[in-house]
Amino acid sequence: MLIVAAILLLLIKKDWNFKNYVIEPFSLSILFLTFLKIGLLLYGSGYVLLAFIQSEFVDKLQVLTQVQMIDAISVGEFTPGPVFTTATFIGYLLFGIPGALVATVGIFLPSFLLVLILAPLFSKLKQSNTFSKMLIGINAAALALMANVTIQLGQNIFVEWYFILIFFISLLGILKYKINSAFFILGGILLGLFL
Repeated sequence: MLIVAAILLLLIKKDWNFKNYVIEPFSLSILFLTFLKIGLLLYGSGYVLLAFIQSEFVDKLQVLTQVQMIDAISVGEFTPGPVFTTATFIGYLLFGIPGALVATVGIFLPSFLLVLILAPLFSKLKQSNTFSKMLIGINAAALALMANVTIQLGQNIFVEWYFILIFFISLLGILKYKINSAFFILGGILLGLFL
């Protein structure tokens, strides 16, 4: 009966545009739930987080600009700890200190719960051939996500010749001379201030 009613409504009102209907304005609860979802789905390097931030906060929710996302990534790289600091910064950027707390709890809560629940199974999972194959597949997908975000970030960062020069000097120093990446981050900060 409900299906028939829905079809009749669609036939009567064919020009409905569901994209324009706002269910709930962006709030602390949506911030928490979004980072909770990211924390649940995130696997691999913290850099995979960047793909999720791009997808959720820039593309879908449209509460961050591409420039703000790049700034958040820079803060995550600059501060001690993993790239997950980016989540705290985004929360702070959107809702101040309450947002920073909510985003941080949201991103880390799934990991803590997963470890708590799966800890007794870890020894069996390590010996499983099927589980090992699943991890290889997940690693490949995570690498694709990181590559996609890298390309998108490059399109927004490489707008001036000196940014491209900083990139290649940093890449050469890291890959060939094995210089600690912290020096390039500090150098990028200083050059960014003066250029």
